[in-house]
Amino acid sequence: MSDAKTALNLRFPDPAQRAAIAAAARQAGVSMQEYILSAAYDRATAVERRFLDGFQASMARSGAAFAAEPNSLDPSAEQRVAEQEAQRELVQHQQRGHAA
Repeated sequence: MSDAKTALNLRFPDPAQRAAIAAAARQAGVSMQEYILSAAYDRATAVERRFLDGFQASMARSGAAFAAEPNSLDPSAEQRVAEQEAQRELVQHQQRGHAA
């Protein structure tokens, strides 16, 4: 295993990209390594938050469905519209996730 003080090997095929990251790191007052790792962590936690938000919304919809009266097996027009809207939101959320 490598020493904890070993630097990351930062290679950038695009010199402009390296310069932009170096400038951003300087402005933030941190090393390029710390800047890149922090950005990666922020990205990962944003993905996690998005997943958890979607999961909570799904749980809320599921809970509402299970709490419904047993005689409401035939959904009303209003319930069908709500289900269609939830489906549209899910598809849009998935499309945004693939675009990110």
